[in-house]
Amino acid sequence: MADELVHYDTADEVATLTFDSPHNRNALSRQLVGELLEGLARAEDDAGVKVVVIRAEGRTFCSGADLSEARGEGMEKAAGVLVDLQRRIASLTKPVVTRVHGNVRAGGIGIVAASDIALSAEDATYAFTEVRLGLAPAAISLSVLPRMTARAAALTFLTGEVFDGTTAAEIGLVTRAVPEAELDDALTRVCTALAQGSPQGLRETKQLLGRPLLERIERDGDDLARLSARLFGSEEAKNAMLAFLSRKK
Repeated sequence: MADELVHYDTADEVATLTFDSPHNRNALSRQLVGELLEGLARAEDDAGVKVVVIRAEGRTFCSGADLSEARGEGMEKAAGVLVDLQRRIASLTKPVVTRVHGNVRAGGIGIVAASDIALSAEDATYAFTEVRLGLAPAAISLSVLPRMTARAAALTFLTGEVFDGTTAAEIGLVTRAVPEAELDDALTRVCTALAQGSPQGLRETKQLLGRPLLERIERDGDDLARLSARLFGSEEAKNAMLAFLSRKK
């Protein structure tokens, strides 16, 4: 049996899902996504859980799609999985909090943006590098664009430059940024405050807040998954990714 890639733990009315896939920098492989969805469903069904936390081991929170799998199955399917994952986080009846440290890229940023509350280390790094590879952050734009101002989105999407957690908080991508040494304390305070809410109050308030995002996902999700697949399959993107991988060597 393959090693578990998403650990599930509960304490004090909080279910914690922890990515632990160091071999591919917590990429969204079939196994990791499947275990994440199972964990979300398990938390949903547990009457003793009021809050769900997503966090990660290692120095990369999530590197995005597992490209080795995506090449074999097709990018439209991979993008569709990312759309479904954002939908599941947004539609969960319990608030989802992400604890972000280290590096966050591509689909990992989509998870952060789809969450209700995102707490980031100040020195965590974010980047929409798709533009440099002939791509566009299409699928993750479903949840990212509603969080950020239009000016911030234009700057970060078009330049592909790396920015830190402090900037991510300033532009609305995350809720709050704190020194990494204080991240667990900040997470505990937020989860304690959330757990004081009644299940009905949390459920109905999250639904109220999340309705526009879910409507956007339902309206545009399929089209943006197809756009991701088309760009990924283009000669320009293939050449750019080959050049990028050659430079890494």
